[in-house]
Amino acid sequence: MERLDKILANTGRWSRREVRELVRAGRVTVDGTVAAAADGKCDPAAAFAVDGVPISGERLVYLMLHKPAGLISATEDPQKATVLELLPPHLRRVGLFPAGRLDRDTEGLLLLTNDGPLAHRLLSPRWHVDKTYFVRTDGPLSEADRAAFAAGLVLEDGLRCLPARLELLKGDGALVTLQEGKYHQIKRMTAARGRRVVYLKRLSMGPLALDPALEPGQWRPLSEDERTALRAAAKNG
Repeated sequence: MERLDKILANTGRWSRREVRELVRAGRVTVDGTVAAAADGKCDPAAAFAVDGVPISGERLVYLMLHKPAGLISATEDPQKATVLELLPPHLRRVGLFPAGRLDRDTEGLLLLTNDGPLAHRLLSPRWHVDKTYFVRTDGPLSEADRAAFAAGLVLEDGLRCLPARLELLKGDGALVTLQEGKYHQIKRMTAARGRRVVYLKRLSMGPLALDPALEPGQWRPLSEDERTALRAAAKNG
C-alpha cells in the first residue's frame, strides 16, 4: 500500500502538489470512488482515474516502439535526437530506457522500460533470449555464410560471436537470429563474410514481436499477455 499522491506522481504526469489539488477538487477516483485524501493509502494495482480517464498506478512501464531510422537508442544526447523524444512528456519522466540498442540507421522493435532486472535478463547471452532481424545485403548470402554463422564467427578484432541462425530469403534478404547484441554485430558479422548491410530491422525479442500496425515512430504499451511472456522468457532462459 502506498500514498495516493505518491502513486500518481510516480506516473510522471503530476507533481505531488498537483495531485493534492486534483484530489481536493474531487477529480480523482480509486476503484470508482472519489478519493477523500491525497495521503490515503492505496493498492498501486487499483483502478485510478482522473477526470474519468483511467490512469495506471504501476511504477513499471513497458512500451513497444517501432524505431525509425535517424534516432539513437539513448535516453539523452546533446546533439542527436533520441527515441525518447517520440514519447509524451509524462512518459519521459518515469525513467524509461531502451532495452537493447539499435543503431541509428536501424529500424524495428525497441522495448522501452524502467524495469532494469528484466532488461538485463533479456539482453544477457546467459539467458538465451533470441533477437531476430531482417537484413538486406549488397549481394546474396550463401549456404556457406549460413554455416559460418551457425558455427560462431570470429571477427577481425578477435571477438568470438555466439552461434547465430541465418535463414536465407529470396533475393538479397535474410533473417538473422542472435542470442547477444554486440556493437554493430550483424553488420560486422556480415562484413566478415564479404557483404555489406544496406538495411536492418529488428522483428522480435524473445516472444515479443513487432506489432505490424505500428508505423515507424509509433509506440504502444505492452499488453498483459506480452508482459507475462517477456517475464517468463527472462526467467526461464
